[in-house]
Amino acid sequence: MWTVVYMAQNKEMAEKLESALEAEGILVKVNPVSQKEKNDNYFEVSVPEGEVEEAHSIIIEKGF
Repeated sequence: MWTVVYMAQNKEMAEKLESALEAEGILVKVNPVSQKEKNDNYFEVSVPEGEVEEAHSIIIEKGF
């Protein structure tokens, strides 16, 4: 099961976090919250349930 670990304010921030998590070997999914405006939208950053704690540690460590 996938769990949302972060809500990014824009696509650029979501992609930076996705890269940081993937560099640590964590699977990541990024999905827009709304289908209306894709450029100015919030994005859910999700990881598998078993990697949530590690993902949170990386998010804090990287300053997101």
